[in-house]
Amino acid sequence: MDRQSADWPPVISEESWTRVRTALEAATDRFANLVSSVPDPNVRATSEWSVTDVAAHVTNIAGLYVPITSTDPERAPETRPPGRMADTTLDTVAEMNAADLRELTERDPGRLADLLRERIGALLSATAETAPDTPLPWLGGSRVPAAGLLAHLLNEILIHGRDIARAVRQPWSIPPEDAAWFLELFFVGVTTYGAGHILEIPETGEPVRTGRLVAEFRSRHTTPVTVVVHNGRVTVERPGRRPDVRVSFDPVTLNLMLFHRVGKPRAVLTGKVRIRGRRPWRLRYFFRTIRIP
Repeated sequence: MDRQSADWPPVISEESWTRVRTALEAATDRFANLVSSVPDPNVRATSEWSVTDVAAHVTNIAGLYVPITSTDPERAPETRPPGRMADTTLDTVAEMNAADLRELTERDPGRLADLLRERIGALLSATAETAPDTPLPWLGGSRVPAAGLLAHLLNEILIHGRDIARAVRQPWSIPPEDAAWFLELFFVGVTTYGAGHILEIPETGEPVRTGRLVAEFRSRHTTPVTVVVHNGRVTVERPGRRPDVRVSFDPVTLNLMLFHRVGKPRAVLTGKVRIRGRRPWRLRYFFRTIRIP
């Protein structure tokens, strides 16, 4: 039997499905309360976006995901995702986000908070009877399991909630067990179900060119996985292949690092991301390829 045996990828359990749904609902409520309480919604939360821009961005993502998960037969998993999503790559996702922000003109914090709650409620309702491993369309022709789609949205809320909280000097926690779903359900899901052309260079249609890496990732909150990167192609498999690098990590820190909220040196120096192995320098291929939208 080869490395990708019959019981790979790991089965997404009903318990995991319930937990990520509960975490998404709770994080949405915290995020909405935070946005509603900000004294000045025009304060910069990122280098380019105000608090309400960030809230609108998160609300837009939730709105995009509702039709993807619809039980309407005409919106079956084989159909294309709405709007610009189907043709978006990692190099054009910023353009899609900017266009979506222009289209959603609402910037009242209270109304944005209500709209986000409404859309997350619709998303959870639409997926109430959905199997967690149901393949759904995502960016650039990629596919992701239903549980992974919710995990991606959960991570967006956790990361951007932190952006807003830091800007207005309010507390914001990211539970490691919630952060862990991003790797466990989304990253493993999209690489296993099919990354489509999200890693392609738009001018040429060619994949991102990198060297070769075999890296094992482990944490207290996730199932151990081996990530293989070769010339821009990313696959995940069960541990067993001899790795170039072994990475042990805190899920919160890893996610913040992937989304450029924490620098790699800081993550390593704090001990929250530990790198060992016979060829640790090859980890650069992972970060050269994995540019998460």
